[in-house]
Amino acid sequence: MGDQGDEQSGGEEEGPSTAMVWIKRILGALVLLAVAYGVAVLLAIVVFRFVDPPFTPLMAIEKLKGETLKRDWVPLEKISKNLPVAVIAAEDGQFCRHHGVDWNAVRIALKEASRGGEPRGASTIPMQTVKNLFLWPSRSYLRKLLEVPLAYISVAVWGKPRDMEIYLNVVEWGPGVFGAEAAARYHFGKPASQLTQWEAALLAAALPNPIVRRPGRPGPVTRAVAGAIQGRMPLIAKRSDCVFE
Repeated sequence: MGDQGDEQSGGEEEGPSTAMVWIKRILGALVLLAVAYGVAVLLAIVVFRFVDPPFTPLMAIEKLKGETLKRDWVPLEKISKNLPVAVIAAEDGQFCRHHGVDWNAVRIALKEASRGGEPRGASTIPMQTVKNLFLWPSRSYLRKLLEVPLAYISVAVWGKPRDMEIYLNVVEWGPGVFGAEAAARYHFGKPASQLTQWEAALLAAALPNPIVRRPGRPGPVTRAVAGAIQGRMPLIAKRSDCVFE
């Protein structure tokens, strides 16, 4: 009898605990969710080559907060050429030279961070576009890691003109203001097709903080940044051929 009791208790110890079973189930479910999310994002990238994205996570968040969204999708040819040039000058000077990620900018940012300097984003326009469409607004290393492969895939599927078109139509330019057309009408009372070089530079200057920086009523900092952007625009215009193919 004693031997049987020892064998039974030993068998119980060898079996998996309830906690371990649940941990394995949760991990399995998380893996399945991650795979499903990845497949959904890849399918969406293919679909968005032909269909305009209906909304972004940030738009959904703003809507849930009770914000009235201002947005009117327009094709790239109905946006003044000044705006993509200004945005490239401000956000991604090598836009037409890389395939999604500017690794030289990444190296510079990492070097500055290692020296204790102010961290730089080093995000390209493709990286910002996929972030706006598929990822969350708050910064994290995980989000940055996800941006890299998605940026490469999106550029390969969309091409640079479509990437720029999507970016200019989904980026935030004020509280509840999304896209170039809504931004141009909200800040300057005109369609995006009529934006001047200075107005485009003001909009580009507002991108890092569109809630604080107001292109229609720019403060000294916004004016200074816009002036620097406008000064770079003639050179950038010569290197923006990939947008206007």
